[in-house]
Amino acid sequence: MTYTFGLDTFGDRNSDADGAPLSHAQTIRNVVEQGVFAEQVGVDFFGIGEHHTEYFPMPAGDVVLGAIAARTGQIRLGSAVTVLSSDDPVRVFQRYSTLNAISGGRAEVILGRGSSIESFPLFGYDLADYEDLFEEKATLFAELLKGGLVTWDGKTRPALLNQDVVPHLESSPFPAWIGVGGNPQSVIRAARLGFSLALAIIGGPPDRFAAYSELFQRALEKFGRPPLPVLVHSPGHVAATDEQAKAEFWPRWLEIIALIAPERGFALPTEESFNTETGPHGALYVGSPETVAQKIATNLRVLGATRFDLKYGMPGLTHDQLMTNIELYGRQVIPRVRELLS
Repeated sequence: MTYTFGLDTFGDRNSDADGAPLSHAQTIRNVVEQGVFAEQVGVDFFGIGEHHTEYFPMPAGDVVLGAIAARTGQIRLGSAVTVLSSDDPVRVFQRYSTLNAISGGRAEVILGRGSSIESFPLFGYDLADYEDLFEEKATLFAELLKGGLVTWDGKTRPALLNQDVVPHLESSPFPAWIGVGGNPQSVIRAARLGFSLALAIIGGPPDRFAAYSELFQRALEKFGRPPLPVLVHSPGHVAATDEQAKAEFWPRWLEIIALIAPERGFALPTEESFNTETGPHGALYVGSPETVAQKIATNLRVLGATRFDLKYGMPGLTHDQLMTNIELYGRQVIPRVRELLS
């Protein structure tokens, strides 16, 4: 079995060595350097998640991915995720087919309903339409991936009648995934439309998601589709030792959860709950290369997944800390996971 390994970022706003926040512009430039470096240390995929906040200033990840594509030659590049519900599927397809052209066929896209909902008021969408928006737009995106003239009709955007959507793909469609955070209907939707499955696991025991992987493969069979891959996306931080990784990550984790807890309904973490999440049965991959590698290998087996994406970084970490994380992940964690899974 072939396993692949990625890094995802939300463009988490960096700080300098004294703890002062860097500008949004410098943070974005740092993400470009991080993506280029990820290829150099052997990472297979680099993803950028769409966000529209002061602490995640990354509303146009595809532009940043284009800059990385121009300076790399092997690493795959994509969204992690694109909030399709508050975007136009045609424009998303055009942006990522353009990235696919720039990168020589290395583009991917992970589509999400929007677990972070700041894009809805920004672009004038009603949260009451949350489900309908994604269902219709995901259906249209699946049609766009087929190529050729597109005919489509729905409630969320103007109809298309034999519309030629450019740029055309040079060969097969680029990989497309649906991100799922725990909704069985989303798993079934991914199978019905022919998307691969991306499991976003950010809290609690990862093994509880094994049921979603199994449901996905059963649903694919039911809809007459071939088996499709499953990936796992989870937060983490790699440093030289477990103690250093936790010391760097914990205060940043606490700060960001405190910021988003009112919107997302999260409980505030304690040091005890943090130690549980970073332990063998938690969702955070925080520790030394060996600790993180053991946990990745275990959960890939349990979840029937063939790709793991580490969501690295937190607002307030420095660029140097993130570059160290990337180097350790690429040069030590990934080879060790491959060894453990061989």
